[in-house]
Amino acid sequence: MKLLNHTLSYLAAILFVVITGWSALLYYSLLDEIYDSLDDGLGNYKLLIMQRAAADSTILQRSSFGENNYAIKPIAGPKVFRVTDVYSDTAMFMVNEQDFEPVRMLKTVFRHNGNFYELRVINSMVETDDLVEDLLVSIFWLYLGLIAIILVLNNFLLKKTWQPFYRLVQQLRDFRLEKQHQIKYEETRVEEFQVLHDAVSKLIQNSTDTYQSQKQFIENASHELQTPLAISLNKLELLLEESNLTEEQLRLLAGAVNNLERMKRLNKSLLLLSKIENRQFQVEEEVNINQVIKTLLDDFSDQAEYKGLAVTLVEEGDCRVRMNPDLASVLLTNLLKNAIVHNHQEGFVEVTVSRDKLVVANSGKTSALNEQRMFSRFQQDSPSEASTGLGLPIVKAIANLYRFQVKYSFTGKHILTLSFHPPHQ
Repeated sequence: MKLLNHTLSYLAAILFVVITGWSALLYYSLLDEIYDSLDDGLGNYKLLIMQRAAADSTILQRSSFGENNYAIKPIAGPKVFRVTDVYSDTAMFMVNEQDFEPVRMLKTVFRHNGNFYELRVINSMVETDDLVEDLLVSIFWLYLGLIAIILVLNNFLLKKTWQPFYRLVQQLRDFRLEKQHQIKYEETRVEEFQVLHDAVSKLIQNSTDTYQSQKQFIENASHELQTPLAISLNKLELLLEESNLTEEQLRLLAGAVNNLERMKRLNKSLLLLSKIENRQFQVEEEVNINQVIKTLLDDFSDQAEYKGLAVTLVEEGDCRVRMNPDLASVLLTNLLKNAIVHNHQEGFVEVTVSRDKLVVANSGKTSALNEQRMFSRFQQDSPSEASTGLGLPIVKAIANLYRFQVKYSFTGKHILTLSFHPPHQ
């Protein structure tokens, strides 16, 4: 939900409560004013009737309302002293409406020539149910009118006010550290937006400095560590070619060379992981996955043949993906290498390429691997000198970079499925 709509929902709820309460107060206030007005009119009408009775005693015979709004009847006894001015609501049959309608009645007692008479005066009043209905209709339209006004304010005034915020959010959404885009901050007189601009500017500057520092470190480490390793390996290999070495010395030197080779591979893999996570591979182009797979299978043919593996390739579709070509090669190399290295003699590797998916299945251990651990660094269920424990973490890092989906399953064979276009995209 957008911020403006979120604010509108709160305003609508608050308005509903306020208007409902205000309507109740208005209803009872109107009723009170109506009763006051009716009672004042009835009181005045009573005085006029009493004056008229003093001048014309024949009206004392009007014991029923008839066409008049009053009725008089003589009373005697204790009732004389109990009755004062009493206002009450009652209902009377109205000929025009052919129904009982609410009326306001004043009942009082007056004295004429030593006799006491009960006087009842009525006046029609507004029907409360009609009043409530009219009031509810009016309030309903008032509520809709206020909501419409707020909507207009949101869309034409508040939306304009929030433009600097939305434009900043859009720039942040497109911002990439590796591309070093400049954020443009709009001039605004709103203090909160100015504070936000300052905070974002400092955050981006800190992130950019950290990114540049890491990038510089990786570039330095890539050169400064690889060079002495390569020199050491060359010198040890030259030493191994000496003919005057004993068998024990040769064994020790071979062990040192193997460890240095492993260190070299680890260093390259860790640097590659860092570059992937820092998004330092910016060049992208359309990569033909089918063609890369064929090339890599040809490259691995000797290694597969050495282990006696049966390698099959099934092409169910032409798969083309936009990504960095070097990372595509690394991604597919690690998948195939993993299937070959963690396999047993005379096993098999099955590669299936479809339009949006690559499936690599291989024989190996007869039990399923731990999917939670297999994509973690240096986690190996079957340690191998040829493996650094970073192959699948690199696969996972590249998949995350391009929002691919990589999943493992076991159905008697180990299956890694790489979906280039996950269902949610």
